[in-house]
Amino acid sequence: MALLTPLLAFLYHLPQVYKWLLKPYYIASLFMSLAFLAIRKTPGVCDHLATQREDGNSCDFDWREVEILMFLSAIVMMKNRRAMLLMTCKPPIYMGPEYIKYFSDKTIDDELDKDNRVTWIVEFFANWSPECQSFASVYADLSLKYNCAGLKFGKVDIGRYGEVSKKYKVSTSPLSKQLPSLVLFQGGKEVMRRPQVDKKGRAVSWSFTEENIIREFNLNELYQKSKKLSKKEDKANLSKFPPLPEEEEPEQNKEESESKKDK
Repeated sequence: MALLTPLLAFLYHLPQVYKWLLKPYYIASLFMSLAFLAIRKTPGVCDHLATQREDGNSCDFDWREVEILMFLSAIVMMKNRRAMLLMTCKPPIYMGPEYIKYFSDKTIDDELDKDNRVTWIVEFFANWSPECQSFASVYADLSLKYNCAGLKFGKVDIGRYGEVSKKYKVSTSPLSKQLPSLVLFQGGKEVMRRPQVDKKGRAVSWSFTEENIIREFNLNELYQKSKKLSKKEDKANLSKFPPLPEEEEPEQNKEESESKKDK
């Protein structure tokens, strides 16, 4: 079963793989990769090549060439095994419940500056990033637990909105390892972010677990303060708009009661 599942997944996505491979870039890369093997084994051409074999056969590989080919094959397999797996067996997209507001390049600044009393936790993500895809369910659970009037959660796709990436200094390069990035905003200004970035622009390694986020961002304390703020707002609204007095009984009811007394 362990071998059958990847095989079925590969066959299912085979038409997409063909469309992806039948491009000039990949065709030229394949030709250049096989050029040395073809020249070394083609009669009439390989006879004029130099060789270090003791028997002088220039149409066969010597030990040094075999070692180089084995080393390159191992490097290619180690580098591309994950890419091939993600291409044929894509991870599932989270489709569960969440209390998250999605921003665009035009709405994020207005929303952060809209109410200075609201604390925002914003995730900067990219749809192509496997780390962002695996973190989606964790972030959604946190929004369900801690979302309230004074503490809100947001997301913005910086793979789509490059200007947001530049403004908030979150690199979309896979080498920077800044995806995903969580940024805490209070009063429209950045207070903290994870992962942190050093002076050279490299992200400090950090694990995006639910426990780490709750601890580093003090979510329990922020949630309690935000709940108190929302309660104060409710009391202020009640003081501004006192409840309406109860309506008096209609005159007909009064007349009926008086007639009963007379009887």
